[in-house]
Amino acid sequence: MRRQALIALAALGLLGAACGSDPGFDGTKAPKVEAARRADGSIDDRSMCDWKGRQDREASETAGPGAIQPNVRRVYQIVGTGEDRHRALICREIDTNFDGVKDVVRRYNDKGESLHEESDANYDGRIDTWLTFAGGRLAEVRIDSDRDGNPDEWKYYSGGKLARIKRDTNRDGKPDVWEIYRMGRLERMGVDIDADERVDRWDHDNEVKRRVEEDERKKEEEAAAAAAKKAAEDQAAADKANEAAGGSGSAEPAKDKK
Repeated sequence: MRRQALIALAALGLLGAACGSDPGFDGTKAPKVEAARRADGSIDDRSMCDWKGRQDREASETAGPGAIQPNVRRVYQIVGTGEDRHRALICREIDTNFDGVKDVVRRYNDKGESLHEESDANYDGRIDTWLTFAGGRLAEVRIDSDRDGNPDEWKYYSGGKLARIKRDTNRDGKPDVWEIYRMGRLERMGVDIDADERVDRWDHDNEVKRRVEEDERKKEEEAAAAAAKKAAEDQAAADKANEAAGGSGSAEPAKDKK
């Protein structure tokens, strides 16, 4: 009973906050990392792009907004030879908090479309957020909020809009809360009470459901009205054409003058 009560309370809390911003990470409470200095005096910024020692790749560094020292590194793949030789961006990494350590890396395909991104959102030196893209658009987000190295929240997107979320609220490595979204808004939430990875109860946001259904009904009515209007216009045009054709055919031929 205690477990059921805890999950129910968690579900109610999530239902109220699901349409808001992500909980994110409290960076002020997370342990910080510092850039290490190598024996030769250079700084180890924990690069996550593969470029060092490779003749077929080049790297460039720039200072992003608010940075005094370069904090953005772009790695390019050298493609082709001679006049066809050009560079294609395959990796970009950023030190977003200016501590000397790269904490975000994104990789690209040969078309320049985003493939994957990994980031250390709370700056504790460990990757805790994973993004996956499809066709250059965000498709999935996985978040490790308890710093155990494994995701406990999964977000899935369709057409650029949030479609569903899975959450592991009791930290057993398995999802126990499911959220379903329509048009980017929470419609219903499922809760697994007995830890069998199946939904035991669905909680609906009736107001959101009503608004979505109302929007869909209006769209259907507008589509039906537009179709009826077009059919009437087509019929009127056909009647007018038939009338014109009939009038010209019934005209009496001119008589010869005597």
